[in-house]
Amino acid sequence: MAEANDKLRILLTGEIDDKRFAELQAIAPNANMTFYEKQADMEAAVEGADIVAGQLSAGALARGRKLKWVHSWAAGPNTQLYPEFVASPVVLTCSKGNGAIPLAEHAMMLMIMLNRNAMRWVEGQRNRKWDAFFHGELNGLTVGIIGAGYSGVDLALKAQAFHMRVLGLRRNQKPTANFDRMYSRDQLHEFLGECDFVVVTAPKTPETTDMLGEAEFRAMKKTAYYVCFSRGGVANDEALYRAITEGWIAGAGLDAHGVEPLPEDSPFWNAPNTIVTPHNGATTLATKARGYQIFADNLIRYVAGEPLINIVDKHMGY
Repeated sequence: MAEANDKLRILLTGEIDDKRFAELQAIAPNANMTFYEKQADMEAAVEGADIVAGQLSAGALARGRKLKWVHSWAAGPNTQLYPEFVASPVVLTCSKGNGAIPLAEHAMMLMIMLNRNAMRWVEGQRNRKWDAFFHGELNGLTVGIIGAGYSGVDLALKAQAFHMRVLGLRRNQKPTANFDRMYSRDQLHEFLGECDFVVVTAPKTPETTDMLGEAEFRAMKKTAYYVCFSRGGVANDEALYRAITEGWIAGAGLDAHGVEPLPEDSPFWNAPNTIVTPHNGATTLATKARGYQIFADNLIRYVAGEPLINIVDKHMGY
C-alpha cells in the first residue's frame, strides 16, 4: 500500500502497479492517494474519500458521505448499479470501450468457427482423423449487430473487411460508421429475418433483458447463428436453448451467459452446434491498459475541473 499526501482523497483497487500509481500521483500531486490490494480494506477506509476506483458496496457507499465520483474498471458496470447507488448523487464512470477490439475479434472468431464447423476439425485432430469436408465462407453473408457502441462499431468494421453486409439495431436509426443499414427497436423482427448471424454487443439493462425470446428466435432464419459477448440475459436462456435444440436456428457462439460461471450441469455445454467460452473475449493486457488510461484521462479532467467522459446514465444502465 502506497500513499501520497494532502487534500483530495482517492482510494484505488484493481491492477494498479507501481508505475501506474506514480503516474496517477503525478496527475494529482496534492491528493492523498492510497492503493489497496483488497476491496474490503479499501471500503474500511472509505469515510472521507472523494474518489474511488473499484467496486463499492452499498454499505461502503453509505459511509462514504464525501464521495463524489466512483470509477468502475468494468466496461459494463452492472454490479455497481444497485438501488442505493442509482439513487445517490455520486457520479459513476466506467471503462466502456476498453475491450471493444478483442471482443470484436472474438465475435469474428466465433462466426468463422460456426460458419466452417471448426469444431469438426478440432475433433478430427483429437482423434488423428483426416476429415476434409465442404464448409461455408463469410463473404456475402449478413451480420446483424444489436448495439452500436464501441464494440459494435469495431465489429462492423471487421465484418466489412470480410465482405459481409452489416446491419445494426439500436434505439434509433441514426446512421453509424461501418453499418450498411440501421434498424430501430420496433423493427426487431424485420432485422432478425435478414441476418445470417445475430451478434449481441448491447449491455444488459431493463430495456434489453429478455429482448430475444421465442418469437424473436423464430423470426430468425433456420440457417442463422446467434452470438453473444456482451452480457447474458439479453436472450432468454430457455428460449435460446429451445431455438438451438429444436432447430429454430443453426447454432450459437456464447461468451456471455445468463448465469456465470456457467454451471457444470448447464445444458449449453452440450448443445448442438454451440461454442461456449467463459466470458473471456476481452481478457487481454491491452484491455486492462485501455481501462487504466480511461481512468487516468478522467482524473486529469477532474483535477482540471473539466467534464468527465464515460459517465454512466445510472437509470439507463450504461
